[in-house]
Amino acid sequence: MEKVLLKNTDNPDSADISEYRKAGGYRSLAKAVQMEPRDIVEEVKKSGIRGRGGAGFPTAMKWNFAMADPKFPKYLICNADEGEPGTFKDRPILEKNPHLLIEGMVISGYALGAEYGYIYLRGEYPAAKDILEAAIEQAYREKFLGDDILGKGIRFRLSVHQGAGAYICGEETALIESIEGRKGQPRTKPPFPVNVGAWSMPTIVNNVETLANIPYIVEIGGEAYSAIGSSDCPGPKLYCVSGFVEKPGVYELPMGTSLRDIIYKHAGGIKNNGKLKAVIPGGISTPVLPADGIDCAMDFVAMPKAGSMLGSGAVIVMDESVCMVRVTYRAMKFFEHESCGKCTPCREGTDWLRKILERIEHGKGREGDIELLSDVAGVMSGRTFCPLGDGAAGVVTGMIRHFRNEFEEHIRDKQCKFRN
Repeated sequence: MEKVLLKNTDNPDSADISEYRKAGGYRSLAKAVQMEPRDIVEEVKKSGIRGRGGAGFPTAMKWNFAMADPKFPKYLICNADEGEPGTFKDRPILEKNPHLLIEGMVISGYALGAEYGYIYLRGEYPAAKDILEAAIEQAYREKFLGDDILGKGIRFRLSVHQGAGAYICGEETALIESIEGRKGQPRTKPPFPVNVGAWSMPTIVNNVETLANIPYIVEIGGEAYSAIGSSDCPGPKLYCVSGFVEKPGVYELPMGTSLRDIIYKHAGGIKNNGKLKAVIPGGISTPVLPADGIDCAMDFVAMPKAGSMLGSGAVIVMDESVCMVRVTYRAMKFFEHESCGKCTPCREGTDWLRKILERIEHGKGREGDIELLSDVAGVMSGRTFCPLGDGAAGVVTGMIRHFRNEFEEHIRDKQCKFRN
């Protein structure tokens, strides 16, 4: 398919506003300001776009919740806290196509009646911060941002807020807490941010990729957009592929492209003619799939039926040289470190799981450890303030489901055969 989100990114000057405009940039904004805000939202509804941050919530539904709230001001926040291990899909937009994101945010802000926008950027993307701020300055100069956008009396002001490296701030309420100057910890929901968000006002939080789709929806119309890719989850999708493949990278493909095609057709297959062992399809917090489980459509509806989740679309590929116990252990070290500590199931559960996995990985596993891992993960599931705990539990249960034999071998043989 023709590139939409990565259009013109092979141009070394693609982040400059003049190059973006030469490639057709800001034409959708010019079209949008001629429309009524409700008509823009209707096109987004017709498009069927779902949030690309991982949850897959229908974008227009979220927007309508916020628009129905009479309180003002309303805020629009772009979640650019791309901290999920294995995920780097938003980075090309942030660094090579920043004006696409800005245009999407201005159109969205106009449609929603939000006059203030923030891009919450992960702390580990310092280059993106400089690029975004330069692009925002250009957009202000060209009257695509400010108090009188394109001479239509439309106001939208935008700034970058850089995080400090906390994974938890990818969760929308923790992100809002951070923007307000507090410790990044998730809030109890309800109330939801669409009604009580930043500074207790209606707040829409959308992912970078979601907002970058908005100009294209305005350009071609919601119905045409809905014909791209999967009927349940339409539109273009960025899949980032890493691990044991010949051509790791970010691929823009129709939503619903099969996992097998992503690995073998687009990413060149397994490195050095190796044999596929396992795939984590949507970032480290999504359950693993075995080699015989990759004939599935990569969208928000099909992946749960296949036993995992689409998540961020971060495909992590592993060949037969990889120890799955070690992968699980390293994942749990990450979750333990990044748990904010607010709720007991996650704070204590991730620590407990890490300790059990550590002793198994280092040849000190005990009989009953596999059952204990399952029990602890089961207690965590559905009992935490945010999805971090569910993600950690899902990693463990998925690995045991498909690779229990490796855990048993580690415990029985008191060593890891992949290290020999």
